[in-house]
Amino acid sequence: MDYDVLLTFVLATAALAISPGPDNIFVLIQSMTNGKKYGVATVAGLMTGCLVHATLLAFGVSAIIRQNPNLFFVIKLFGAIYLFYLAFKVFNSSDDLEISNGTVAKKSLGALYKQGFIMNVLNPKVTIFFLAFFPGFLFSDAINIVVQFYVLAGIFIVVSFTIFSAIAILSGAISNYIRENKQLGKILKWLQIIVFVGIGVYLLLSDK
Repeated sequence: MDYDVLLTFVLATAALAISPGPDNIFVLIQSMTNGKKYGVATVAGLMTGCLVHATLLAFGVSAIIRQNPNLFFVIKLFGAIYLFYLAFKVFNSSDDLEISNGTVAKKSLGALYKQGFIMNVLNPKVTIFFLAFFPGFLFSDAINIVVQFYVLAGIFIVVSFTIFSAIAILSGAISNYIRENKQLGKILKWLQIIVFVGIGVYLLLSDK
């Protein structure tokens, strides 16, 4: 097992979870509107949805690799290009962080869990992102590829759940800090760009 690869994956996942995106902004707004435990329920739904995408990825990509190992390079190349594309989209986006919760209706714990799950499962961009992100971090030549994908998915879910739950619990302080520090949006925007480009370069340079 290559523990350096796993550590890199943990750090990349943490950076992505901290960077503002549709999911963590959604969690922040739900926490502000309904309460902290409702934000955590939303996070649980989102992370459960990740299992569906991880399963599709694990069995689909592993089958491709078994049939033609050379296609693995194509998958990694696609992943790098897609991450560079995401970095470009972020570069062209606004620096402002929109966290207004004035029009969000209150919902039950179960409803928010279900909404988070469906929102994640039905989003094809999550599958595409997993396809771009995970293959470059396979960490062993001896362990079954399907098992490795599930290990990476487990790490991704644990790290993301921890950070997203912290966002839910600290939603009040975070929203106030965002409103008081107008430069934060620009800092987080460039963090996303650096992370996407960094992971893309890593995929191109990795020899697995």
